[in-house]
Amino acid sequence: MLVSKIEVALVEYKDKEVLRNLMEYYLYDFSEMEHFDVDPHGRFEYKYLDHYWTESDRHPYFILVDGMYAGFILVNQQEVHGKACFSIAEFFIMRKYRKKGIGESVAGQVFDRHRGDWVVSQMKSHIGAQAFWRKVLKRYTDNRFQDVDLGDGRPTQIFNNTKEAE
Repeated sequence: MLVSKIEVALVEYKDKEVLRNLMEYYLYDFSEMEHFDVDPHGRFEYKYLDHYWTESDRHPYFILVDGMYAGFILVNQQEVHGKACFSIAEFFIMRKYRKKGIGESVAGQVFDRHRGDWVVSQMKSHIGAQAFWRKVLKRYTDNRFQDVDLGDGRPTQIFNNTKEAE
């Protein structure tokens, strides 16, 4: 598959249901590792979805490849060592679009939209995600990120991208 255009687009409220539908694929992928079950209606539940339009420190983005939905990135903020940091809350690329450089491209685009301190965490059981994020951050920061232990057992990297904007 030849990709000519990779975009990151802020999800407008009117498109919330599209994001909710994509979230089903994401949570289905994780059900294998996290043992999620569907609700009585046959759906997974992401309890923070509505917060992305009611809280100013949350930012939902679609990933578009040649104009087609390819996934999403949800950015929020969390406090780390007394500082507010941007965080990748959720990151999903549909299988068809994986291993083509799309994830790295969109991660960089989202990092560039939000300058400051960042924290990126992965599930301990998701070895592929850990390798992906370390590779992406090594390239994006020129290897100026740190692996840290926040005490929750999740592999985590922190970095600051304020300088890259100068």
